[in-house]
Amino acid sequence: MNGLRSVHRKGFLPWLAGCRAQVVGLQEVRARADQLPDEVRSPPRWKTHFVAAERPGYSGVGLYSRLEPDEVVTVLGVGELDVEGRLQIARFGKLTVVNGYFPNGNGKDRDLSRIPYKLTFYRRLFERLEKPLRDGGRVLVMGDFNTAHQEIDLARPKENRETSGFRPEEREEFDRWIRAGWVDTFRHFNKGGGHYSWWSQRAGVREKNIGWRIDYVLASPAAMAYVRKAGIHPGVLGSDHCPVSVDLDPAVR
Repeated sequence: MNGLRSVHRKGFLPWLAGCRAQVVGLQEVRARADQLPDEVRSPPRWKTHFVAAERPGYSGVGLYSRLEPDEVVTVLGVGELDVEGRLQIARFGKLTVVNGYFPNGNGKDRDLSRIPYKLTFYRRLFERLEKPLRDGGRVLVMGDFNTAHQEIDLARPKENRETSGFRPEEREEFDRWIRAGWVDTFRHFNKGGGHYSWWSQRAGVREKNIGWRIDYVLASPAAMAYVRKAGIHPGVLGSDHCPVSVDLDPAVR
């Protein structure tokens, strides 16, 4: 979101009211819950849950849902990962929704120094979800994965092979999830190129659709049986990312 308070000023609440969603996951909230305006922290007819990083104004995730989750887990049990406030694992009956803000591999000087940290987050979350995947659980993992999986998922793959987000080791980790059985819901329904969820904020880049698809909803096979549609919504402005979505059969819960 590049900051929920910023997006609030750009029309977040009208979008939320009209989006018809039952569950909305936000990444890069950049605020503690007590720093949010009341109307954003607790809008009418929504249940909300926020996780902030220890570092002020950094990272953070938020969950808006029409129903109260049965439980929400926010840690992986690894201190260096958990302090950045990147995870919510929410259970709604038989359905588990994971809202994740996967780390960027770039360090302060865009030096790729955070790639090991990023891959550790991927691997620890993979391990946390291994049992429900194996046991036939209905699990959706949504969020900013900060990785374009295949060449079709970014406008200029050749120019970005050494860029974090399209490095071989990052793509291989994404491949591991797919090999394990996770389904890229958007690719399941949409095989063509030109569909992106993030654009540089440089002038004209979004208008020319020079983008990356780095926001996903992955489904376990058991959850995929209930997925009816997947979409990307580039017309929704206010951030350098746009929303992605899935429509589910209500029987999933």
